[in-house]
Amino acid sequence: MPPVNPEENLARLGIDVSKPPTPVANYVPAVRTGNLVFVSGQGPRRPDGSMITGKVGDEVSMDEACEAARLCGIGMIAALKSVIGDLGKVRCIVKLLGMVNAAPDFNDHPKVINGCSDLLADVFGDSGKHARSAVGMGSLPNQISVEIEMVVEVAD
Repeated sequence: MPPVNPEENLARLGIDVSKPPTPVANYVPAVRTGNLVFVSGQGPRRPDGSMITGKVGDEVSMDEACEAARLCGIGMIAALKSVIGDLGKVRCIVKLLGMVNAAPDFNDHPKVINGCSDLLADVFGDSGKHARSAVGMGSLPNQISVEIEMVVEVAD
């Protein structure tokens, strides 16, 4: 099996990760320590800069929520690239924490976060498979629908 090339996979998917997300407070998009990169929580930012907002299971449909999670994944990949340069250095997406701004009776949090998990598998192949938590929240900053953070192991 030929090695996975994340940059080629992104191009094939039509995804641009050349501009890392701008923090909305006093933090950085990602920090590397040793061979681990901790990527700050990213929201569902569309290419035009707007965000997907609202409660999932109320004013946000499952399809919109999955797209929101995918957009979070794109932002996290951009943040990761800004720190490591070459996405080919990714050894393993270690862990995701997916937070869903959910209506009180919503219970499909894992399905929402699949929007990000599926993207990471498409981009990084087996290295994109990860441990994960998917939880519901009463609210998220600026009423965004989804926020996701991740930990990544990278080569020296």
